[in-house]
Amino acid sequence: MANRKGNVLVVEDDPKTLALIQLYLERNDFEVSVARNGTDALQSASERVPDLIVLDIMLPEVDGLTVCRRIREQTDTPIIMLTARTSEPDRLAGFDSGADDYVTKPFSPRELVSRVRAVLRRSADSGVSAASSIRLGNLVIDTNSRIVLIGSDVVDLTPSEFALLARLASRPGRVFTRHQLAQQTSRDSAQSSPRSVDVHILNLRRKLDAVSGTYGQWIQTVYGVGYRFSELEPTFSADADS
Repeated sequence: MANRKGNVLVVEDDPKTLALIQLYLERNDFEVSVARNGTDALQSASERVPDLIVLDIMLPEVDGLTVCRRIREQTDTPIIMLTARTSEPDRLAGFDSGADDYVTKPFSPRELVSRVRAVLRRSADSGVSAASSIRLGNLVIDTNSRIVLIGSDVVDLTPSEFALLARLASRPGRVFTRHQLAQQTSRDSAQSSPRSVDVHILNLRRKLDAVSGTYGQWIQTVYGVGYRFSELEPTFSADADS
């Protein structure tokens, strides 16, 4: 087990698909645990705390989107959604529920393994290595521990949300295009989508606003281009640090 690259929980109700995913992950030195329905997935994710979850959407008992949302309430474990639904609204629903990547069926098992590696890399370093921390006024982004603080309050972010925040905050005032940010959050992903960045940014803004008591002051939209982190220190509410 010393050479294992991490534990992956695979949640899939189709036995053949499950066996194929498990085979390829184990061939590539991942430890694999499995669940065949949403209820077992939630229990397994809570008990074993995997390094990454491959999660089918169409599941018995509890659907994959609900599973994803419930897991996100407890942890930032990276999640790759696996589904036959291919429309953009379906993909965005997956990202909105907290997924970090999205693979559609039929899929190449080799590509899935590549996605697993890529998402784990992002989770490990969040794509930022130039500095151990970023400090902007009351905001602290620790790029080693992947902890975000506003004052003394922790902001719980998914790996993709953290990667976006760290990228934007590393260059306040600089405009990043949606394409650049999509590459940041979905490296090596053939299905990275500039539209998915909008969903991640929306969720990120909500979380920053909820903790800080500010409203829309952190990340600015540059219409038709992308986003930038404000060069001005946000005005906090009176009880933001209480």
